[in-house]
Amino acid sequence: MNEPVIIPLWIFVLLLGGTAFTLADRVLLPMVRWFLQRTINRVIDDISRRLSLEIRPFQLTKRQVLIDRLVNDPGVISAIQREAQQRGVSRERLQKEVVVYAKEIVPAFNAYLYFRIGYWVAKKIARLLYRVHIGLIDSARLEKIDPNSTVVFIMNHRSNMDYIIVSFLVAERTALSYAVGEWARIWPLQTLIRAMGAFFVRRRSNNTLYRLVLERYIHMATKEGVCQAVFPEGGLSRNGQMGRPKFGIIDYMVRGYQPDTDRDIVFVPVGINYDRTIEDRSLMRALDPEAGRRSRWFVVKTTGLFIVKSIKLMILSRWRKFGYACVNFGSYASLHDYCNEEGIDFSRMDRRERFKAVETLSNHLMAAIAAVIPVLPIPLVAAVFQAKPQSSLTAFEVEERVNRLITDIQARGAPVFISTRSRVQNIVTALNMLKMRRLIVESNGLYTADPEMRNILDYYANSIAHWPPESDPTD
Repeated sequence: MNEPVIIPLWIFVLLLGGTAFTLADRVLLPMVRWFLQRTINRVIDDISRRLSLEIRPFQLTKRQVLIDRLVNDPGVISAIQREAQQRGVSRERLQKEVVVYAKEIVPAFNAYLYFRIGYWVAKKIARLLYRVHIGLIDSARLEKIDPNSTVVFIMNHRSNMDYIIVSFLVAERTALSYAVGEWARIWPLQTLIRAMGAFFVRRRSNNTLYRLVLERYIHMATKEGVCQAVFPEGGLSRNGQMGRPKFGIIDYMVRGYQPDTDRDIVFVPVGINYDRTIEDRSLMRALDPEAGRRSRWFVVKTTGLFIVKSIKLMILSRWRKFGYACVNFGSYASLHDYCNEEGIDFSRMDRRERFKAVETLSNHLMAAIAAVIPVLPIPLVAAVFQAKPQSSLTAFEVEERVNRLITDIQARGAPVFISTRSRVQNIVTALNMLKMRRLIVESNGLYTADPEMRNILDYYANSIAHWPPESDPTD
């Protein structure tokens, strides 16, 4: 009876492993989940007290619940039935497709990651690369926005830094939900982006079922009051000018809007501009039909070398920021008021009539964005050389012509971000930055645009091309 029981080593290992798994599954993991959830709830409570636009319950709902809600949306189910009949495939197969689309689109917002980590990282990156400023903002008027409304920040798209800059600047007011292109669907970036509340969009997809799932998600988020950020252009500006608006996302937001019963949708125009965009050369290359496509390895290698070079310059105290990154916030537009003034009810329009109305609304919003795009030093200097690309100018002549251009466009309401006191210094700094990047060349005190870099110089000048001077600044 007292003899020891001998068991094989492999059975002992299995028992030990099973005990460890049970302990982790029943004790350790629940404790970790409880601790994390408790921390997140504290962050949400703390943040909710100071945000102008609170985090909506929709954003805090479990992701799987939102996916199930989207997959079982009556409109989606009806579309599945129609597609099944038209394509001659089973409903189960189409249902699986819809689940894939829903998982791809629905974000996994994490308040702790957004406000405690994402905000800190965005602030550090933005301030490391640029002198970040808010040029215009009517805080008093923005504070009057009905907190129950759905706020949509609409902005021009200059750089992928837009996501970081604007999120950082409005983090004291709200959490933004972006539509992000397929370029970001790489691990682990896609996980981080989803946790920041963004959702992915296949911008060139013509799949009817996919577009419907995307539409229903945007409709759900808008109806639930989620604060969103939208680039009406649909993608980065390739030539520096504002592009024509694409109506997709705005149409999804307003097509079912009923001004008498639905919460108001408030559009806040945002203008953003940079003295230097990181992607400028890549954007110019994309316009060249003869340029070959860069491999992913080339992109990774180039990015890595850029980061290593930047770190080296920082260590040697020779790092220079990329100039100004400036954001302006314009006067908001209420969709409720717009519909009442124009006598419009989007929910009762047929498709053709609604598209015309959405086009008119989008053009109105684009004009509001253009009116608040900041006019910065480098675009001003670039505009002088764009007007007379063959001219050789002294620094004094450049300054004189920039001053004349500023006076001209300021008289018509252009938001110029150069103070009178530091204007000379800003112009000289911009001139030196363009020289350092070899966009202009200097010889015996005379500055001339480099013919081989004209496209990049034009790219920066085009960012303020919607404010053409009434008189030639070179005369």
